[in-house]
Amino acid sequence: MRITYYGHSCFLVEFSTFKILFDPFITPNELASDVNIDKIEADHILVSHGHEDHIADVERIFKNTNAKVVSTFEVISYFEKKGIDDVHPMNHGGKWKFDFGMVKMVNAVHSSSFPDGSYAGQPAGFIIEADGKTFYYAGDTALHQDMKQIAEEYDIDFAFLPIGNNFTMDVLDGLRAADYVGTSKIIGMHYDTFPYIEIDHDAAVKAAQDKGKELILLEIGKSLTL
Repeated sequence: MRITYYGHSCFLVEFSTFKILFDPFITPNELASDVNIDKIEADHILVSHGHEDHIADVERIFKNTNAKVVSTFEVISYFEKKGIDDVHPMNHGGKWKFDFGMVKMVNAVHSSSFPDGSYAGQPAGFIIEADGKTFYYAGDTALHQDMKQIAEEYDIDFAFLPIGNNFTMDVLDGLRAADYVGTSKIIGMHYDTFPYIEIDHDAAVKAAQDKGKELILLEIGKSLTL
């Protein structure tokens, strides 16, 4: 499984013959200015909620790739009105078996609105089972007790967790979230993009090591294989 980071909370996960993109926010992100968005290939785009820093490039990437967009009912309805016609709406607690594997939509504690301020439903996270691995993409969230239910049902190999503080969990809450979902491998997201969420990388990595966990902070445009 190959993971490429495109900044903020946007990752491309590749396995077998499938490519899944999460929360594309690239062109407005100055830190991702070296990323050529028109070269990104994807089969599915999973969107956690309606905030601009998670949906900004959905339309452009859909036009380039015709990737199926998967999100909450409200987010899907929003994109259907913009002409995106390959979609799959879900809601919290629901599961669906796609051609690449299983997706379950789970709770996130955050807010959600579209760039125009209109209602965007409730934010969400995703559990993915594919290619012999199971991982958790938390979306934007605070630490919450529902995360413990994930560990009751799944063996999580790794988790994408927001760690930038202010709008989401900080690193310490992210480490507690890892405990809740039962994983020791964390891929950090939602940090450094804006002044409010800048973090001390060395301190964050050390905090994880002190708790017996691995915190991976990928450089934008770089990949790793798990």
